[in-house]
Amino acid sequence: MLKTLNLLLGEQAPLLRRYAWMAALYGVLCGLCTALLLPLMTQLLQAQWRGAGAWLLALLAAVVLAWWWRGRVEQAGVGVGVAVLQTGRHRLGAHVARLPMGWFNAQNTAKVSHLVTQGMMAVAQLPAHVFTPVISGVVAPLVVLALLFVQDWRLGLVGLVALPLLLGVLLLTARMGRWADAAFQHDFAQAGQRMVEFAQAQSVLRAFQGGGQSTRFVAQAMEQQRQSAGRLIAVSALSSVLNVWAVQAVFAALLVAVVIGIDPHSAQVLAPGQVMGTVLSMLLISRFVEPLLELVGYADALRSARGQLDAMDALFAQQPLPQTQQPQWPRDASISLRDVHFSYGADQPAVLRGLNLHVPPGSMTALVGASGSGKSTLVRLMARFWDVDQGEVLIGGTDVRQMDEAQLAAQISQIFQDSYLFAGSMADNIRIGRPGASDAALWEAARQAGVDSIAQRLPGGMDSPVGEGGAQLSGGERQRIAIARALIKDAPILLVDEATAALDTENQALVAHTLARLRGQHTVVVIAHQLSTIAMADQVLVLEGGQVVEQGTPAQLAAQHGRYAQWLAQRAQAQGWRMAAGEERV
Repeated sequence: MLKTLNLLLGEQAPLLRRYAWMAALYGVLCGLCTALLLPLMTQLLQAQWRGAGAWLLALLAAVVLAWWWRGRVEQAGVGVGVAVLQTGRHRLGAHVARLPMGWFNAQNTAKVSHLVTQGMMAVAQLPAHVFTPVISGVVAPLVVLALLFVQDWRLGLVGLVALPLLLGVLLLTARMGRWADAAFQHDFAQAGQRMVEFAQAQSVLRAFQGGGQSTRFVAQAMEQQRQSAGRLIAVSALSSVLNVWAVQAVFAALLVAVVIGIDPHSAQVLAPGQVMGTVLSMLLISRFVEPLLELVGYADALRSARGQLDAMDALFAQQPLPQTQQPQWPRDASISLRDVHFSYGADQPAVLRGLNLHVPPGSMTALVGASGSGKSTLVRLMARFWDVDQGEVLIGGTDVRQMDEAQLAAQISQIFQDSYLFAGSMADNIRIGRPGASDAALWEAARQAGVDSIAQRLPGGMDSPVGEGGAQLSGGERQRIAIARALIKDAPILLVDEATAALDTENQALVAHTLARLRGQHTVVVIAHQLSTIAMADQVLVLEGGQVVEQGTPAQLAAQHGRYAQWLAQRAQAQGWRMAAGEERV
């Protein structure tokens, strides 16, 4: 827990250490107040009023000092919490920004969003509201334990044995709570996903009258969440009861030790010395148990925060791709892959198996293959979304692992199906490709991608807002802006992953014309299902099972009657399907 907090705080980690020492000192002051109670009670029981008054003044001074110091501790805790919010988010964001681009899937992105919002707030509240009573609840009983040894060695021995047993119970209940909490969080996320899915798929569900089936899925997810919530409540309640029982058992054991310490051969009425010893022992026992009860009261808060900190620690454990200390520049815009093997994890099947290919500079290469053949993975490896398990990915004869991030980014523009638009204007989103681009260059890229027609019909023109994620535009319009963003960058290499999938026929033709114009000026690698796009390629690579099974010009592959020819026949057959009015045809 402290390790993760230090990671979040970075250079401000001394604030946490300073706060921890201050909180521990507050616990010592609380124990000191208890120690001053002993001579005060002794003087009172002996009717030594003058001495009692002196000790009372000392106790009041100690209480005032502890009260003043508690205020200082609270201020320090708030300062640590503010530092966590200010520095922790920056450090978490800086670490995430260094992770491989392939790491950013929907699940991981949602996890980061949760951690930097709710998770960070939960962690920031720890030093401000939780750590102070917890640290003092640990330190103060240790001071009182020393006083118990002074008062009666048997009481001290019972307290010394009880503390590790109590710690064991707390660890056990914490593990139970983490298990129940993890199950609830998983089922909560599943239920939320089902509800969003149900809302987004209404058009399909109503068209096919599938609302009942989807409602059943939502109901099942909600029921699973309800059961998980019930288990979490039950486990939390049981944990709280066990923790309190453990503290009460310590209290009972100390009381038994007090009773055993009374001389059984004394008279029916205890001697003044025994009365005084019993009263002081009872006082110390109560002061020993009281902070322990407060400590177990924060067990649920600590468990919940521990879950957030564990998630942050797991995020920090994700390693960025290694960066070379002596970067090398590529000699041209060619792309080569040599004996490339790749899988998405050690326990995952291989996606690419011994793949070899070469894309000459200035050429246009089309990748063709069935879904799952490795086309998108291949394109993303060229941009170093991940590192290959075996082999080399070369840009201009230089291994991408020997280029730094800025060099590689300068060489490649990317157009993918899931391109994201930021809240702002269309011009702002296009200029992300080249922030210093002139208005003329902006409009030229917009014209090539068909964005100028969008700007002309909107009141604000190119300054029209797109909304968060491009929510105010259609899917095809968002894709055209993403294409313009890639074009204005004017990088030597352009990677295109089914960029025209969301476009209508007119804009597909416009983008195809733009790609044709770029051929010879840029190296273009395109994943496409449009025959017009593939026909203009200099070479076609047919992928199957993570390997290149055919390679050549479109005309050569069509004449070979192989996989590409079969694919062409299937496309021609699909394009020949027609719905005939007034005829019964199957």
